Amino acid sequence: MSVSRRCLCCVKYLMFVFNLIFWLGGCGLFGVGVWLSFTQAEFSSLPLSFPSLSAANLLLVAGGITMVTGFLGCLGALKEQRCLLFMFFVILLLLVLTEVTLMLVIHIFRDKLDSKAQGELKEGMKIYKSEPGLKKSWDNVQKMFKCCGVTNKTDWYDVLNGTLPLSCCSVGTDQCVDGWSEPCYQKARQWLLDNIPSVLVFGVFIGVVQV
Repeated sequence: MSVSRRCLCCVKYLMFVFNLIFWLGGCGLFGVGVWLSFTQAEFSSLPLSFPSLSAANLLLVAGGITMVTGFLGCLGALKEQRCLLFMFFVILLLLVLTEVTLMLVIHIFRDKLDSKAQGELKEGMKIYKSEPGLKKSWDNVQKMFKCCGVTNKTDWYDVLNGTLPLSCCSVGTDQCVDGWSEPCYQKARQWLLDNIPSVLVFGVFIGVVQV
């Protein structure tokens, strides 16, 4: 076997290994997305702008695309098919551009996105009394995170005529007068950051592999 042929063979298997890592990374992201979806199943009636729900959907989409891309790369490297490799590089390029754009948009418009998400959640609170599924989701959120309202417990005053739902207080109380002081939006976002730091590190690693 000539030296050039050996080099090509080495590059072929090296590319396969990188794409296998890429595919496994996609499986990991998808798995975390599934775990997060099941964990937040009790909140499923809330708008998708709720931090943990939006993160779960984002991870599912990112993991699925990464898995497909990695599979095409592995298959293209083994079969040495130019069509598959071309598709792989096109999808990879689009993926990198999308990730960079998304990070820039989130960084630049972070405050506006937070404000819009909080507005959607407050709007959804208006049907708390008439929608059993939404009522159950809000009660579960507030009991789990020991929080009250979207940005403040006073968010409930317009909805419940100056009163608070029982889920804003400790279990066993007949009437909730002074609820939890922490807002649910910030509490849920902090929970998300505390529980999946490894996903962020993993995402950076995947980004390095992509480049």
